[in-house]
Amino acid sequence: MSATAWSLAHGAPAVSRSAGTVLRSTCGRTFSLSSDRWWGDPPDEETRLLRLALSPVLDLGCGPGRHTVALSRLGIVALGVDSSAAAIAAARAHGAAVTHRSVFDRLPSEGRWGTTLLLDGNVGIGGDPVRLFRRVRELLRPGGRALVEVEGPGVATERLSVRAELADAATEWFPWARVGVDGVPALALPTGLSPAAAWSDGGRWFVRLEAR
Repeated sequence: MSATAWSLAHGAPAVSRSAGTVLRSTCGRTFSLSSDRWWGDPPDEETRLLRLALSPVLDLGCGPGRHTVALSRLGIVALGVDSSAAAIAAARAHGAAVTHRSVFDRLPSEGRWGTTLLLDGNVGIGGDPVRLFRRVRELLRPGGRALVEVEGPGVATERLSVRAELADAATEWFPWARVGVDGVPALALPTGLSPAAAWSDGGRWFVRLEAR
């Protein structure tokens, strides 16, 4: 999730954590954000996913850090990354180890991470999934893996310009992408990542990509 969207949803004290934040595209379509789950413990499907992680883990677009904290509780070394100052403050308040940077900034231990996470719509970061997957490959060690949440079968990959909206507030427009599970192989293969598994759990879709 973009820093601007996260900040609108939860960066201001006046905003309810259960409020309905949506992304609106320039063509008028809207996409809901499941922002209420960002604050609780990971649901069962996420816990099962996290058990697939190889240490150490880089949680990209970590938000308030629920995955970073959960991984630490499992004994897995994890670092959260987010470009939103509000997200970083919330993550630190929850005890997560985090760094305030973009995924495209220079990051610690590049090329040595066992796993990267791209959950909660973060596969859309930057609006260019191929560029994002290439960056993920730079961060992973050979044999490392990316655990990525995507949309279900039949959803076409597309690049959009969107903004986050909540009540009377809205962000600036920013680039974002939708990625359906069917499109992952074509996006990943040119980047040095190989699709290894795809599955549905808890009404959501996930893929595992392996670094060649």
